[in-house]
Amino acid sequence: MKEIAITDIEHIKIGNAEDRENATGCTVILCERGAAAGIDVRGGGPASRESELLNPVAAADKIHAVLLSGGSAFGLDAAGGVMEYLEQRNVGVDTGVAKVPLVCCSCLFDLQLVNKQVRPDKAMGYQACSGTYTDGNHGAGTGATVGKYRGTEYMMKTGIGSYAVQIGDLKVGAVVAVNALGDIFDYRTGTQIAGLLNEEKNGYLSTEEEMYRQCETVTDLFTGNTTIGAVITNGSFNKAQMNKIAAMAQNGYARAVRPVHTEADGDTIYALSVGDVTADINGVGTLAAQVTAEAIKKAVYAADPAYGLPSAKSLLK
Repeated sequence: MKEIAITDIEHIKIGNAEDRENATGCTVILCERGAAAGIDVRGGGPASRESELLNPVAAADKIHAVLLSGGSAFGLDAAGGVMEYLEQRNVGVDTGVAKVPLVCCSCLFDLQLVNKQVRPDKAMGYQACSGTYTDGNHGAGTGATVGKYRGTEYMMKTGIGSYAVQIGDLKVGAVVAVNALGDIFDYRTGTQIAGLLNEEKNGYLSTEEEMYRQCETVTDLFTGNTTIGAVITNGSFNKAQMNKIAAMAQNGYARAVRPVHTEADGDTIYALSVGDVTADINGVGTLAAQVTAEAIKKAVYAADPAYGLPSAKSLLK
C-alpha cells in the first residue's frame, strides 16, 4: 500500500473557493462521467441537499458532483453554481427536455467566526468548479474550527484535509472538512491533537471529561458544528454498496473525533465510485475508515492559525 495524492484518483476533479476575509468557502468534487454514490448521516443537525438521490431505491444510479460547503444551511445555495457549471458542459441526466446535473451538498456551520451575513453562494460554487484543491484553510475548511463545548473562546482553528492510498490498481481516498464540537485525536497513537483549549490557551482539555462533569442537561450548548467529507474510490460498486462503504467510513470519524455524532453536530460522509476496478467491498470499506481518519489528521496539521485562533501548528511551536 502506498500513499498517493487525492487528485491521483482518476475521473474526478476537486476544487476550492473561499472568502478568506469572511472565513467561509466551499469544496467541490466533480464526477462528470457520473459516480455511483452513497451517504451516511449520523450527526443530529445536518444541512444537506439531494441526499434522497442516494437512497438505494431512488431512480438515479449516479450523481455528478458533491459539494462540501460552509455557511450552514445558507451554503446549500452554492450547489446552484455547480449545477450551472455542469449544465454548460452538457453534463447531467437526460430528461428528454434538458440535461439535469445531480449535485449533492452538505454544509458545516462557520457563521460565528467573522461575518454571519457572508456565506458560500451560487457564484462561489461556480468558482470552485474551476479551482484547485489544497489542504488546510481553504475551501470548506476556511472557517472550520473544533473544541467548542465551552464556547468560541476555547475553540481552535482546523481546516480541510485529504489522504489517499493505492493497492495495486485500487485507489481509495478521503476529503474531510473538520468542524467538530469535540476534540481530534491521532487514531494511531490516541494522542489529542486539537480541540478544547485550556485556560492558558497553550494546551488541551478533554471535551468528554467536561461533559461528564456536568450531570445536568446543557441547554446553551454551542451547536455550530458538523464534520463533512467524502470517500472516493476507483473501485467499481453500485449505489447500495457505496452506502455501505459510507457507513464503514464513519468509523474513521469515530476513531479521530471525540465525542462524535452528537446532537450539536451534523456529521455526514459521502462515498463515490468513479472507476471500474474490481475490488472487495469489505476491504474498501475498511480502507475508507482508515483514509478518513488520516484525512481528519491532515486537516488539523495543515491548518494555519487564523481569525485570532491558534491551530495545531502554532501550539506545537
